[in-house]
Amino acid sequence: FRKNLSFCSLQHLSPEEAVEENFILNSIAWPETPPLLPPRSINDTSDPAHSSFIILPNEGGGQWIIGDRLEVRITMFDHHGHSKKYGGDVLTARLHSPALDAGVAGQVLDHLNGTYSVVFPLLWEGSAQVEVTLVHPSEAVAVLHRLIYDQPDRIAYNALFRSGSVNETTICGICMRPTQHPLCDYTDVRTGEPWFCYKPKTLSCDHRITHTAGPVREATLLKSNLFQRCMFSFPEYRKTFSKCKKCFKCNWSKPEAGSRSVSGAAGYYYKGVWQSLRDTPVHQFNTTSAITECLRHKEIHMYGDSTVRQWFEYLLKVQPDLHQFDLHNPAQSGPLLALDYKNNIKVTFRCHGPPIRFTVSSSEMRYIANELDGVAGGANTVIIFGIWAHYGTFPIEIYIRRLMTIRKAVLRLLARAPDTLVIIRTPNPKSSHGFEEFSASDWYSIQQDRVLRTIFKGINVHLVDAWEMTLAHWLPHNTHPEPPIIKNMMNVKLSYICSGNSN
Repeated sequence: FRKNLSFCSLQHLSPEEAVEENFILNSIAWPETPPLLPPRSINDTSDPAHSSFIILPNEGGGQWIIGDRLEVRITMFDHHGHSKKYGGDVLTARLHSPALDAGVAGQVLDHLNGTYSVVFPLLWEGSAQVEVTLVHPSEAVAVLHRLIYDQPDRIAYNALFRSGSVNETTICGICMRPTQHPLCDYTDVRTGEPWFCYKPKTLSCDHRITHTAGPVREATLLKSNLFQRCMFSFPEYRKTFSKCKKCFKCNWSKPEAGSRSVSGAAGYYYKGVWQSLRDTPVHQFNTTSAITECLRHKEIHMYGDSTVRQWFEYLLKVQPDLHQFDLHNPAQSGPLLALDYKNNIKVTFRCHGPPIRFTVSSSEMRYIANELDGVAGGANTVIIFGIWAHYGTFPIEIYIRRLMTIRKAVLRLLARAPDTLVIIRTPNPKSSHGFEEFSASDWYSIQQDRVLRTIFKGINVHLVDAWEMTLAHWLPHNTHPEPPIIKNMMNVKLSYICSGNSN
């Protein structure tokens, strides 16, 4: 699937990094799908209306108990009712009990022959429903994969240049198609991260003052028959391309003494509260005083996109003594600053460097790695970052290299201040609207999630598993998760900061 990156300018990798990048690319390689060319048609693609799944009998026989694993077998069929002979469909699954406000994400295994297995740990007593979602048929994945390599510039970025009364705007990006226009090279001298803009006709490259996101360009690959029906003017296609669910019920009872443990899932919801199955137990910070006690004398620096900014905004809402200072910066991008003088709490937010779909002063457009190099660190310093939502239109190699750059800075920070706490927010499932489907689909997010976990594996950092916390919840998926999910994410974050300091 990998394409020529000739018009994407990527920094040179060391031999060790090149080996690592190749390992990561191989580890996330998606199963190949036969091309959808004549005589094949849309009717040869995966169709949830014809597909089915069954709940397999309990391995031990008899009734399921807490601690068992529930396995589901999925068989995919096309629109003709013929069974699929290859894998590659994007499937997600969850087990949930609406009455208990409980849910857990399932682990999906592709058997590469048109069948899939999903495994759920059984973690609460009572009745539950299995929900399987076809996010994309395998044939759509093949087109999406081509799209990120053939048209990575389908979201435009602009720069405003100004000198006196003269204003000019030009197009910017990482992947700039060859033209006769000269380029302004804004590659970062410290990290090597590339960024370019077409040079203004009259002004110099030094006159850049503002970065903005431009319009979304039509993706020409979406004119193919596969994607024609998913556009807003063809609602009948939504059955295939949108999220289609089938539900069955099962029951299990409380375990006997010495019941089996479960693994695989990051956690689960019970009565609306996230329970972690890994790392630090999650405590509930339900009062202002509990949060204040946790954050007293702490300096918290947040970097990333708007999904991280949600955490900054959450603290402002629940902490009346935390006051935001007006730095006269855009609310989306920052930098933002909030202080609680009485309790000596400092919280900041700054958006990550380009590509970023915010309006940002060029002087405030900073890379996370450079910002981390400016942090002294220590026992009272907390670093939080999340970087994913603005990379869905680019080749995954660009995302890999950006995370490698940040990892180097994290390692430098932990070397000089080992007791600094570093927390990383993972990607999460999003909505199924048209723009999200082809410019930032959940398939991209799955790939990014795997890359992030691989790059930071074995390093003293903590993850807030936004992927499973969103997938397991009953609320609709959104790039910006709903308040109940954010509250649970904040409890995870605060538990890392102050294990045991809660009500």
